[in-house]
Amino acid sequence: MAESRTDFSDLIRRRRAELGISLRDLAARAIDPDTGEDVKHAWINKAEKAGSVDAPRPATLRALSVGLGIPLRTLQEAAAAQFLDFDAVWSGDQSTRILLHRVSELDAEAVEQLTEIVETFARRRSHGTGKEDAQ
Repeated sequence: MAESRTDFSDLIRRRRAELGISLRDLAARAIDPDTGEDVKHAWINKAEKAGSVDAPRPATLRALSVGLGIPLRTLQEAAAAQFLDFDAVWSGDQSTRILLHRVSELDAEAVEQLTEIVETFARRRSHGTGKEDAQ
């Protein structure tokens, strides 16, 4: 049986330690700027311990982003890894990403091929043509 991932739990715990704040302090800071929703310190405690919590909702991720002072994208990727076993593959310029299930099972060549696909997609989107760039 595969070992459970703790990417999201580790990220929250590490960042809170770096900031030197308590669970209650983080809960007081973690307010979603879109909805005003907060994150309860008990939920943060369980999440840090990789306890049985449901995957965080978008409002929870936005609130934690504010409270921890880290990019939302970083929290999204850590949550996808821990709760869904998905990893991000980014285009070279970091403008486009895809999430892949069980990417750790792919060899380096397959990951490189996927990165090239993502980069091609990013180029097409940025040019708005939907066609392959002339080379």
